Amino acid sequence: MKTAFIGLDYIFDIVHPDGKLSRNSSQVLKRSIIANVNRALHISRDKGWLTVLVKVGFAPGYVNHPKDSPFFGNANKAGAIELGTRGTDFHPDLESDFADVIVVKPRVSAFYCTDLEATLRANKVQRLVLAGVSTAWAVQATARDAHDRDYQVVIVEDACAAATEEEHQESMKLLSQIARVVDVEELVSL
Repeated sequence: MKTAFIGLDYIFDIVHPDGKLSRNSSQVLKRSIIANVNRALHISRDKGWLTVLVKVGFAPGYVNHPKDSPFFGNANKAGAIELGTRGTDFHPDLESDFADVIVVKPRVSAFYCTDLEATLRANKVQRLVLAGVSTAWAVQATARDAHDRDYQVVIVEDACAAATEEEHQESMKLLSQIARVVDVEELVSL
């Protein structure tokens, strides 16, 4: 089955302790998320899967920023997740050179206003292996969109993190109803 690994929002502002929106960084460190994503990227490359890294970011000057959004509304005031700044660079320990494709998204889901689906369809992908930060936001939104687009969805639990372990586990429980939940080493046998 044609498969793509998709890693979501492993960017400086979100996953690094010095990031401007780093609510998730303590869980990213505690759960060794970057090391697990790197392992997933290596496994994906060995299996010949399409590898995609996705980052959220707003155009310079925040011209496409939803200022009335309760979720994104203060990003411009914090000077966060503006494309072309350090904040939207991938975490320095992430082996981003393993990505075949980089997708930039302006909202929570990796499908919204991006060329992700065209890329997946052009490569005849049927199964998506997802991982990312935050489990409760980007991973859930993308998994739900993927499910509704009739992709088979797999979530790599130990390559995902949320602001708290409880939030992460609640998300995994919900996601298990539309996706298969695995750990990174289980990717070898997919």
